[in-house]
Amino acid sequence: MLIVLDTNVLISGLLNPNGVPGQIVKQVLARVIRLAVDRRILGEYHAVTERPHLKINPLDRQTTLAAIDASSLRTDSQPLDLSPKDVIDPKDLPFAEVAVASHAQFLVTGNRKHFGFMQRFNIPVLSPAEFIEKIQDDKIEG
Repeated sequence: MLIVLDTNVLISGLLNPNGVPGQIVKQVLARVIRLAVDRRILGEYHAVTERPHLKINPLDRQTTLAAIDASSLRTDSQPLDLSPKDVIDPKDLPFAEVAVASHAQFLVTGNRKHFGFMQRFNIPVLSPAEFIEKIQDDKIEG
């Protein structure tokens, strides 16, 4: 399964490995879920996880980022044809652009309202809880 994972979900998963975002990070580490990324997303993952105030365990950080670096699908993306009024936070654009370019199955974020424009690209935008529920339902049906 190929998804784009917003940085806020990665951070939440590292800070609370037993929570729903933590379940997603564990599945990334187990290579059940593959992330689609580009250099901007990888750069943001690295920069944000290094922020001292987050107090992310350095070993967890290193292990997780190494796994993402090794297993992710790197893609080149193009700017999306969007009006500035469609975009709540321009820092979210790399995630949307990579989702479209990689044909990701889902974009998983804690900020769904920032991605309302993704409907026109037919890529579902799910919260971490919705994503976990979706993949659990798919396992039951499959």
